[in-house]
Amino acid sequence: MAFAHFTTLGPKELEALRDLRPQATVFAALVNPDLATTASQSKDVEMAARALGLQVRVLHAGTEREIEMGFESLVQLQADGLVIGANAFFFSHRDQLVELAARYSVPTIYPWHEAVVAGGLMSYGANVGDAYRLAGNYTGRILKGERSADLPVQQSTSTEMVINLKTAKLLGLAFPITLLGQANEVIE
Repeated sequence: MAFAHFTTLGPKELEALRDLRPQATVFAALVNPDLATTASQSKDVEMAARALGLQVRVLHAGTEREIEMGFESLVQLQADGLVIGANAFFFSHRDQLVELAARYSVPTIYPWHEAVVAGGLMSYGANVGDAYRLAGNYTGRILKGERSADLPVQQSTSTEMVINLKTAKLLGLAFPITLLGQANEVIE
């Protein structure tokens, strides 16, 4: 599963949060400082925030405790929403992220559909089914005798948005029709 797509999808995720909370001006992004791409992820989401007339506070977390500290600081930062960066560590701690977002009542967007199924508010990210289809195609080609070194590099370009209306109701939020219209799946 590819996790490096935050650099391109982080700005879109920030825009979705802004569309959900149009009066909000301050958002946060949680990134993993242990990744080589952290600086570019942070820069891209900061540039997107400026373009949207927003402020974004970049928080770093590379451990379970740092995730908790990040959520604790959201209150002090007066952040109106949170973008979760895409990486394997956060994916493996998605239940913790969903639980903390509920505890602190912070609208959060995740890069994985699985977080929304687990009770998260919304996700925008790569379509995992498309990525698995590409992997299956590669496997088939290799099994038919093609050398993996000769195969072109391919990456899923298909994205999906998933919205959880149960969680929105718990947070006292109403999704605008424009966001609902973009959703590939709505959990009611």
